[in-house]
Amino acid sequence: MTVLQTTPVTAQRSQSSADVCSGPPPGHPRPDGQDRYTISEVVAFTGLTAHTLRWYERIGLMAHVDRSHTGQRRYSNRDLDWLDLVGKLRLTGMPVADMVRYAELVREGEGTYEQRRELLEETRRDVQARIAELQDTLAVLDRKITHYSRGA
Repeated sequence: MTVLQTTPVTAQRSQSSADVCSGPPPGHPRPDGQDRYTISEVVAFTGLTAHTLRWYERIGLMAHVDRSHTGQRRYSNRDLDWLDLVGKLRLTGMPVADMVRYAELVREGEGTYEQRRELLEETRRDVQARIAELQDTLAVLDRKITHYSRGA
C-alpha cells in the first residue's frame, strides 16, 4: 500500500520527506509535478475506501487535500506517502486519536520533534509487547503441532 503525508499546503511544501518516514520513499505511479490523483485512483493504489479517505480528512488525520477547479480532491505523492505511514501506524495498533495528534504535531513543524519521538517510542513499546505475546503464543502452537505430529 502506498500512503501519503498531508499537511497544510504551506507547511507541507516546506517539510522534508524525512517527516514521512526514515526509509526511502516508495515508488510513485507518477513523477512529482504530475501527481494529481483522483480519489478513485488513491482508492485503487491504497486499498482504502473513499469514505475512509474523506473521514481521515474530516478528523484531521489528513489536514489538507488540494482540490481541482471543480472542487474534486486531487492527491499528491506526498499524500500517498502520508497514507502509507498512516497504514503502518494503524498496523501498530496506535489509537486514531494518537495518529491525529501525531499529524497535528507534524503540521506544527520542527519544534515538535521531541513530542513526536515520544509518541512513536510509546507505540514502539506497545508493538514490542505485542510481539512478545505473539512469540509466546507461537511457541504454544509449535508445541501442540509437534505433539500432534508425533501422535499421528
